[in-house]
Amino acid sequence: MTVKKEIKYLQAMQELNQILEGLQAQELDVDELSVKVKRAVELIKLCRERIEKTELEVKKIVKEFEEACLPAGREIKHDRP
Repeated sequence: MTVKKEIKYLQAMQELNQILEGLQAQELDVDELSVKVKRAVELIKLCRERIEKTELEVKKIVKEFEEACLPAGREIKHDRP
């Protein structure tokens, strides 16, 4: 069972939450447990990749904005490093 690249971030999070709820409620039998845990790991990896990709894209957009709109030598001060 592999994560399809077409799956949206929100769908992945919803499926992950369903798996976690099943684990917390102890609703999974032993035969399902390893399959669900593997799927959860795949979903976590997908979500992490999407977050990292989006973060890089946003940083690029902000940098392009700063270069286009600010006078040379001035920077916008960010709260985060």
